[in-house]
Amino acid sequence: MTESKITPPRELVRQWIKKCDQPDDPRWQEYEQDIANHAAQWGYDHRGEVNEAKLQQARDQELEACCALMDDWGLDGNDLMECRRPKPPSLKEQALIALDDASLDAVHENILRRALEALPDND
Repeated sequence: MTESKITPPRELVRQWIKKCDQPDDPRWQEYEQDIANHAAQWGYDHRGEVNEAKLQQARDQELEACCALMDDWGLDGNDLMECRRPKPPSLKEQALIALDDASLDAVHENILRRALEALPDND
């Protein structure tokens, strides 16, 4: 049997078997489940950032292809890009939203709002 990148090393499986194999334990029926749980956790722990990066790259390529197709159809592909990959609000926008939620008297709220709105719209 050829081991893949997702297959745990044989020695590790032997350790799991040793850890779970307790014949005097009354729950011996759960033995296989314990090993499967260890294997699943090991796989999850080793999924790796490289895999996530490759998946994200594939998602981005698909989105770019969809946007290009929309452009070919005479639609604006940027609309789809903005919907699927929205930019987070700027610090200024976040501050204005927080100001809306704050409990301030009208005078202080007005001062802070004018100051925030006077700031440049940097991303």
